[in-house]
Amino acid sequence: MNKRIIGLTGGVATGKSTVANYLASTQKLPIFDADIYARDAVDIGSPILGRIAQRYGEQILLPNGSLHRENLSAIIFTQPEERLWVESLIHPYVLRRFQEAIAQSLSQELMLVVPLLFEAKMTNLVTEIWVVLCSESQQLERLMQRNALTQEQAQGRINSQLSLAEKAARADVILDNSSNPESLLKQVDTAFATNISS
Repeated sequence: MNKRIIGLTGGVATGKSTVANYLASTQKLPIFDADIYARDAVDIGSPILGRIAQRYGEQILLPNGSLHRENLSAIIFTQPEERLWVESLIHPYVLRRFQEAIAQSLSQELMLVVPLLFEAKMTNLVTEIWVVLCSESQQLERLMQRNALTQEQAQGRINSQLSLAEKAARADVILDNSSNPESLLKQVDTAFATNISS
């Protein structure tokens, strides 16, 4: 039997973690998260962090040598070409980590949480694509609250990704997170029970 590999994506602050955490706890589904690998990629002393520091100087590092995320965010979410440069370093690292995780996992069903699944061209890693959606105003509000961002900062992050409509058009499963958690989790149960790739 081929592995069932669910690619979970959506916009920033649409509810991907809620879905992943729910399936991890109710189905014991192994979850592999692009954001965790992306953080590993820029760990203290990593070659990727070295190249980022070389490009942007000391302002990009905290006193302990770790990445100053706020300063990097200020650069990459206002200058698309710089964001693409940073992503060109991080995406191949994340891809390798996913490939290793899939190969080593003994589970026949697993989930990859990949906010930039389409943008990073990682759709060939998965057998089905789930997209979590909410309204644009909800997304903006949730992101501002969660990350303590101004409206302009939050909008910049949302604009750096493919639109939710474009992601939905390419999804096998659409999870609507615009009402309440119970409604979302009911949709997750239905989607998980329906193995479209079998």
